[in-house]
Amino acid sequence: MVGKILKNIADGINGSLGPTITLTCCLLLFALVTTALLTRGFEGWTTEMLRRHAIMDHPLPLPSLQIMDETGKRQRLDQYVRLDGRVVLIDFIYTRCNSVCTVLGEQFQQAQTHIEQHGLQQKVRLLSISFDAQHDTPAVLASYASRMHADPAVWHFATVTDRASLDLLLRQFGIVVIPDGYGGFIHNAAIHVVDRNARLEHIYNLDDFDMALAHALDLHT
Repeated sequence: MVGKILKNIADGINGSLGPTITLTCCLLLFALVTTALLTRGFEGWTTEMLRRHAIMDHPLPLPSLQIMDETGKRQRLDQYVRLDGRVVLIDFIYTRCNSVCTVLGEQFQQAQTHIEQHGLQQKVRLLSISFDAQHDTPAVLASYASRMHADPAVWHFATVTDRASLDLLLRQFGIVVIPDGYGGFIHNAAIHVVDRNARLEHIYNLDDFDMALAHALDLHT
C-alpha cells in the first residue's frame, strides 16, 4: 500500500522538477508513513508509551508467581486477584523509600478514603508490592501498613521473595529498580490497573491517579 502511494506521487510529479526532488519527496513521505505506523499514528514516541498502548489493546495475564503479604500468608498473585473478584490498583514500593514512594502512599491513602466514603470496598482494592524482600519482611510490611493507616479490607502489602519471580514481575509491569549505592533504590513508578481476570489492563502516571481509580470502577461494572 505504501509502495503504491509512493509510486502515484512519483508519477504525478512534473518531470521538470528533476529526479532528485522526486526521490526526496518519496523518501520524506515514506519516512512519515513509517513513523506513523511504528508510533500508532504518532500517539507513542517512546518504548514505554508504545508498551502501554500495547497493554491497552492486549491486557497481560499476571504471572503465576507467589507473593507473601503482611500477615505472612503466601499465595499466587493471579489467584489472589481472581478469587477475590475486585479490580486491583497496584503500585511498587520499598518501605525505606522517602521519595516517590511517599507520593504513592499519599495517593493510596486518598484512594482508600474515597473507596470507603463511597462504599466501593466490594469493587476496588489496593495492593502495594515491595521489591525489597530482604528488608521488607511481613513484620516490616505490617508496621508500614499501620503507619499508612491502611485498612486491610481495602489495602494490602506484599513482597515477592523469589528473585527470579520478582524480576519477571517487574519486567511485566515495566518497573526499573536500580540500587543507589546507599542501601536504597532508584525506581520509576506508576499506577497499574489489574482487572478481575488477573490481567494488567492499563498503566497510569502518578498524576493521573483519579483517572486510574475511575477506570478501575468502570472495569467492575
